[in-house]
Amino acid sequence: MTSLKITSRDAATGPVLEIVGDLDYDHADELRDVIAGLDLKPGQRLVLDLAAMEFCDSSGITALLAARNRALAAEADVALAAVPANTLRVLHYVGLDQVFTCHPDSEAATAR
Repeated sequence: MTSLKITSRDAATGPVLEIVGDLDYDHADELRDVIAGLDLKPGQRLVLDLAAMEFCDSSGITALLAARNRALAAEADVALAAVPANTLRVLHYVGLDQVFTCHPDSEAATAR
């Protein structure tokens, strides 16, 4: 099991969070804490770049949903970028591929 590292950068569309490592029971609260500290503005898009995410369990999926709820509460949008195949499969099985907008990479997710 690896740790979780979350880095943030600003794009023209809003904040981009790069999630590296395991988004699991032991680390999901770290993402929730970062999301809670974001200053999202109406009309922005929060992008969660998952290209370097190695593992995601149900707690990680719940943290992704919490990020979506936070964005919607701020009248912002949320998008997932570079979702690993195994995580995309889980999102599909539980119907969350219909809830999240997924992009092939963060560049596509931040395009206007």
